[in-house]
Amino acid sequence: MNDKLKESGSAPPAWYHSGLAHVWLPYAQMKTMRPPLAVARTEGCRIVLADGRALIDGIASWWTACHGYNHQHIRAAVERQLATMPHVMFGGLVHEQALTLARRLTALLPEDLDRVFFCESGSVAVEIALKMAVQYWRNRGVRNRNKFVAFRGGYHGDTAAAMAVSDPDIGLHDMFRGHLLEHFIFDLPRDDESAARLQAGLERHAEQLAAIIVEPLAQGAGGMRFHAADALRRLRALADRYELLLIFDEIFTGFGRTGAMFACEAAGVAPDIITLSKALTGGTLPLAAAVARRKVFEVFWSDDPKKALMHGPTYMGNALACAAANASLDLFAREPRLQQVQTISEQMARELAAARGLPGVRDIRVRGAIGVVELERIEDLDSLRARFIAEGVFIRPFGNVVYLTPSFTISAEELTALTGAIRRVLASGT
Repeated sequence: MNDKLKESGSAPPAWYHSGLAHVWLPYAQMKTMRPPLAVARTEGCRIVLADGRALIDGIASWWTACHGYNHQHIRAAVERQLATMPHVMFGGLVHEQALTLARRLTALLPEDLDRVFFCESGSVAVEIALKMAVQYWRNRGVRNRNKFVAFRGGYHGDTAAAMAVSDPDIGLHDMFRGHLLEHFIFDLPRDDESAARLQAGLERHAEQLAAIIVEPLAQGAGGMRFHAADALRRLRALADRYELLLIFDEIFTGFGRTGAMFACEAAGVAPDIITLSKALTGGTLPLAAAVARRKVFEVFWSDDPKKALMHGPTYMGNALACAAANASLDLFAREPRLQQVQTISEQMARELAAARGLPGVRDIRVRGAIGVVELERIEDLDSLRARFIAEGVFIRPFGNVVYLTPSFTISAEELTALTGAIRRVLASGT
């Protein structure tokens, strides 16, 4: 890696060399990977590197920085909270920021999704939702309902239970096949034929099943695949028919990414449990939640202590993170975020369309503030990512897709720089 650093022509700061030998980076073969970029600061929709270059960020730090970086309102809220109380354990104690956030979230969600269980990451929120679903049945005296229905192309996180309900063939978790609890993976019910196959599977396995889990409207890390709201309506009907809980994983899709505040809202379908994270704090601090409907919570409400949900992340309900999330919700309430998403969507659809005829391009699709160019294949991901950096943008393709999930506050000029870089780089081959 040192030789590659020398080739970059710019000496990284001292902290880079002294620390890089001691970190293990995500989704990377550390021996052969290109050196990571040294970041000095962020501002708006830009990542400023230690060598002075500024990159327009096309993916908003894995879709979290929905208001852009360093938003003054969120920063001020966190600073105020830091001066008062950065954290207090949530066991036997509560605080204003968490309770205010729980109230505000449930007011935004459909129907009676009104009990919020906080944690620190999206994968853990999925684990909690799955745990809720299994214990929901056990608290009702049914012990054999401990399996889940999930879908091809789905991705729910990197912890064990979340991996077990993700598509094992998408390349992230295939090495763990056979070492995780086995569940039932089906095609999404996009049409009558796939719906019939799913119904037949539910008919066979209903007595084993606790719940159905799905990413509504857009499957994220599994390939940025979209589906229509009708698929979710089919799932709601099937869940009701076979008395299953329905879990919507909105870690990617929540907080405006698909065009509505939550994908379930756009689909007109209410789940029994919803998981939230990513943009919850506007990309400033780690926070996630599993939110349950009243009928789920009531099964845990008991004089029997064994019927309690025995889960408690150490930093659950962190006050700093909740303050950031409350400030983020302020911005959604007072600034035109969903209109900005619509404008971004229209611009991406218009400008990415020019890449449709490029060699190797299989499909172009846009939903909300998600723009996708799907390729036949990408031979060298690291090389492709480096070519985008040379264009002055940070775009991180994976699998066979080049995608954009920009901050909602991105300017039209910055977005054009992103779409133009995609067209130019792909035109020169992948």
